[in-house]
Amino acid sequence: MATHAMEKVYSGNGTVRLHRAGDVTDPDAFRERRRTRRKRLTEYLADGRAETRYFPVLSVLAPVMTQSEGEITYPGDPMCLYTALSLAVHRAVADAGPLADAEHYTDLAPEWTRFPSKKYRLSAGDDGYRAYGTAPNTDRTVFDPRVWDDTARDLWVRLLREVRPRVVLISAVSPAHRYALQIAELAKREVPEAFVILGGRHVDETTTATPDGQALLLKPSSPLAVMQEGKVPRVVDAVISGEAYHAVDLLMRALALATDLDRTWVDRDQVLPCLQGLLAEEGPGAGSSLVVLAAGDALDAVPLRGGALDLATLPSPYQAFAIRSRFPIFTHPETGDVLRTAHFMVSNACPYRCNFCSESAQLSNGLKRFKDDAIGTAVQRVCEYLGYGAESLFFDDSVFWSGRYRDIGDFCEELSRIRSTPPTELDARYRRFLTHEDDIERLHGLQWGAQLTVDTLVALHSAEESHAILRKMKEAGCSYVYIGIESMSTQVMTHIHKNLRRDERKPWREKVREAAALVKAHGLQLGTSVLFGLDGENRSSIDETIHEVGRLIDDKLIDLASPNILTYHPATPVTRAHGMQDRLDYHSPRIDNRKPYIYFEEAFPDVVSVLLTEDDIWHIHHETQHRWGGARNDAAPVPVEAGTE
Repeated sequence: MATHAMEKVYSGNGTVRLHRAGDVTDPDAFRERRRTRRKRLTEYLADGRAETRYFPVLSVLAPVMTQSEGEITYPGDPMCLYTALSLAVHRAVADAGPLADAEHYTDLAPEWTRFPSKKYRLSAGDDGYRAYGTAPNTDRTVFDPRVWDDTARDLWVRLLREVRPRVVLISAVSPAHRYALQIAELAKREVPEAFVILGGRHVDETTTATPDGQALLLKPSSPLAVMQEGKVPRVVDAVISGEAYHAVDLLMRALALATDLDRTWVDRDQVLPCLQGLLAEEGPGAGSSLVVLAAGDALDAVPLRGGALDLATLPSPYQAFAIRSRFPIFTHPETGDVLRTAHFMVSNACPYRCNFCSESAQLSNGLKRFKDDAIGTAVQRVCEYLGYGAESLFFDDSVFWSGRYRDIGDFCEELSRIRSTPPTELDARYRRFLTHEDDIERLHGLQWGAQLTVDTLVALHSAEESHAILRKMKEAGCSYVYIGIESMSTQVMTHIHKNLRRDERKPWREKVREAAALVKAHGLQLGTSVLFGLDGENRSSIDETIHEVGRLIDDKLIDLASPNILTYHPATPVTRAHGMQDRLDYHSPRIDNRKPYIYFEEAFPDVVSVLLTEDDIWHIHHETQHRWGGARNDAAPVPVEAGTE
């Protein structure tokens, strides 16, 4: 079943074949293949030649290069991985059981057969580790090491030898990319026939197709580029970029159909025909994504362009996985115990256009939100997470409800309403998740936090409007607000898109103080992020920022201040502006990971701002430690051991 392809040669070594989604020369042959396989598998199961129709699969979140003990924003649950897997896992679990009843995984299927029980969810630890065991639930199929060290390597190797996965799915941001490649390399060493898929934000930023789908665009740090150019071993069989929900499901089903029924390993020659056959029958699903299959020197790229994506139509990320994260910012009022914290998003990108940020909607196929009945769906999901054992929530949206006060207000009013409603009178859509008395107690004691911006609080709305919305947030259980200060220097903030509606009579630092005062007036804790190394930065602006943030801490307007160093991401405008687009190395197995870089998340030499010297970074570390004191979010990180890079 050959597909028509247009050959394109990219800037690396090798040939790229661009395929039109669903372009199959003989669709009847594909349908016959499916019928024949299903009949054969039914016979195998009936006479005992096959013990099961499920094949083992492992999913991995590649950790970033350092681990900060006590970091409030990390470690957290691997939501990028959970979200990407949500649809595929949901459909696989729905098809578990009699083969005759399966609708999506219609013969062999990944070993995603049952969701975690409530007892399992409530007993899950917060260290990321879990045992695969026999007949695993969906949560047990995830490897989440949190830090890549000798212990994690040994555990990964042991897991590979125990499970012998047919498919390994890995998600990685750019600072974790080199570790993702090492994870893949170990998978290939221990299980040579395993089919390895790589996705996540690094792939999203480095591997795309042109809008017309006629060319594949690979940045120099793309995993495909560095493999084709021989800079790293060819340890990845496919990458998925973009809005990958339906793409992951389609590729997993194609791999199931391409798996030899006798050997139960993926036949790589059949993956593309099976993928195209499914696309011809069903279409690509909602969203815009890209699947690229890597086979030797050739890359087979299939751009998938479906309709507009409504995030509310997707299964919730925690349906298949336990909530393990615990944020020290949320504690039990009586015992002081840190609460089990679920991550929550109602949008997938940031409406701002800051040139240093990879979360901008400009880099994410546009801003996608909950659409139809957004408020009711969001509150229903809150109840779902409470039923899974969540005691607190953190809204990971870059800006809570995209900064729209009407939506924030409506959400808080509905959440407040159900918190005050007797359990027996709750709407059925909420009550079905709150099945035990403990669930109701978690609803009444719920704490949550969200991210806002200075402009959302003081530039885009009046003080009266902001007071009203913060009051509603507090009444609905909000106890924590997080804002990005970035810098307190006017010469830096003139370059940043966050500083909207500039007024020479009110410099940025005064707007920050006003926003902080608004939040604290309602008794909410305030966390802040500061970013050094932006355009306009010098030693004077660094000292100005450290001093002004220190004044806010002295005045008890900030509870937490997190110092960060600008690091370059492959697709951000600042990377191009600073001439770093061809110089980023996210793949070499060894890096010079040393102090002072290890004191800052994601920072290591050669990817930090060219405007900062190493002496500047030492200065930032020492001065923020001294000036900000206990408000600095900085427990000492555990450095990577020598020789383990």
